[in-house]
Amino acid sequence: MDKRKGSVHVVFGSGPLGLSVVRELVRRGKPVRIVNGSSRPELPPGVELLSGDAYDASFARRAAQDAAVVYQCAQPGYTQWPAKFPPLQASILEAAAAAGAKLIVGENLYMYGEVDGPIHEGLPYAPNTRKGKVRAAMAEAALAAHREGKVRVALARGSDFFGPQVLGSTMGDRVFLPALKGKAASVGGRLDVPHTYTFIDDFGRAMVVLGDRDQALGQAWHVPNDQPAISQRQFVERIFQVVGGPAKMSAMSRAMMSLGGLFIPEARESVEMMYEFEKPFVVDSSRFEKAFGLKATPLGESIPATVEWYRRHLGLN
Repeated sequence: MDKRKGSVHVVFGSGPLGLSVVRELVRRGKPVRIVNGSSRPELPPGVELLSGDAYDASFARRAAQDAAVVYQCAQPGYTQWPAKFPPLQASILEAAAAAGAKLIVGENLYMYGEVDGPIHEGLPYAPNTRKGKVRAAMAEAALAAHREGKVRVALARGSDFFGPQVLGSTMGDRVFLPALKGKAASVGGRLDVPHTYTFIDDFGRAMVVLGDRDQALGQAWHVPNDQPAISQRQFVERIFQVVGGPAKMSAMSRAMMSLGGLFIPEARESVEMMYEFEKPFVVDSSRFEKAFGLKATPLGESIPATVEWYRRHLGLN
């Protein structure tokens, strides 16, 4: 491990968000350690990989040793959130506290519940789903630890994301892969209501900014999103414009998702979140943009970059 005390940027989780944080840190010339279970992700040269069980307090502390900033991007399987997510985050929080490091937590927007109007940081937590209640409880625990002086915390919240290495999202492999193969993209909910999507590289960059700025601490921030929000139909049409050929898509209703949930656990877990796709779901990220001067990557750039990554992923280049 790096011997420079308080100099290492430690990223827990090697999924799309964790890897986007790593890319931004490397771009800034920071020493980086990424911590995961057992997978071997492709990493930029010079990035340290440490594998182990982050639920184990002793391992988590060792992983966070000499950290200046810890980025919490790890999560259990979608079907395991209520039982396994809180203890995972608690272990990482304790590790960051022991290292005297800042803790930047990557979150989504489930804690707000079903909202009428733009979703902003001033809204109360009003979760109406199991996973929303988990998110609310973890956010409250992290901010309580900050108020108590245990660890310095900032929360970064993104919407449903897309981009390089994002496969399992609503704008993931069920949309980009079929489009590249000339088949119909598949989305959930209604096609023609606005929905905010977060480009994964903007999410990672925002987390690094929060880790660099003390004014961010003790607060939740919505990471930058391209504005205005467009509908799922418009988003998919833009993908097909990049790929070439007529746009083809289908939408799965709540009833269809419930039926799929009889056989697919992940689909069953997604049913309670369908409200996000049945009415406008528009996220206000202006507070972050004004505070830190960081704008989202325009969809005219982020969608082609995502298509290019999928082409490489499929070996189509």
